Amino acid sequence: MEALQRIERFAVAQKITMMVNRYEIRAVDSQGRPGGLLAVAQQKRMTFKEEVTFYSDESRHTPVFSFKARQRLDVGATYDVLDAQGNVLAGFRKDFGRSLMRSTWHLDAPGVHAVGRERSAGVAVARRVWDLVPFAESFPAPFLVHFNFVDESGQVVMTSRRGRSLRDRYDVTVPGSSLDGRVAAAMAVALDALQAR
Repeated sequence: MEALQRIERFAVAQKITMMVNRYEIRAVDSQGRPGGLLAVAQQKRMTFKEEVTFYSDESRHTPVFSFKARQRLDVGATYDVLDAQGNVLAGFRKDFGRSLMRSTWHLDAPGVHAVGRERSAGVAVARRVWDLVPFAESFPAPFLVHFNFVDESGQVVMTSRRGRSLRDRYDVTVPGSSLDGRVAAAMAVALDALQAR
């Protein structure tokens, strides 16, 4: 887990499963190709509070960190990122009002307060129109969705870029490792798993 904590670039890929949202977090090489497995995330279903647990490997026996909603079924819920012992590493929440037109998130971690929003207002509007198309959820959205998280001084602390693929795949960067990679991985998974909420 130490490798993930200080990582500057990794990939998040959604695995196709019937009953749960599952994601792989992998290191990437210098050409951006996925490499070694860093963690596997799984979203719990049918719970009153949204929760995603990250495990050390595919066996999903050893939880290493997680994020969990503070409130029950709330579109404006705040989520805590927790280490394996349940200590809070960070928190994030979706800005519901601003997200009506352009998805916006607030991320708070030690020494970091950042706001993340969709880079392109045009893509944000096109995505909302796409969601109105009948059967749209049966097909991958044809949009590249990019998020930049910028701190109060204007520095980018994290980016998430959805690549072109049949399944959801994101390239994530944490410039200068100013943010714990576990927090970045939790935020990147949340951008996919919770985006529609």
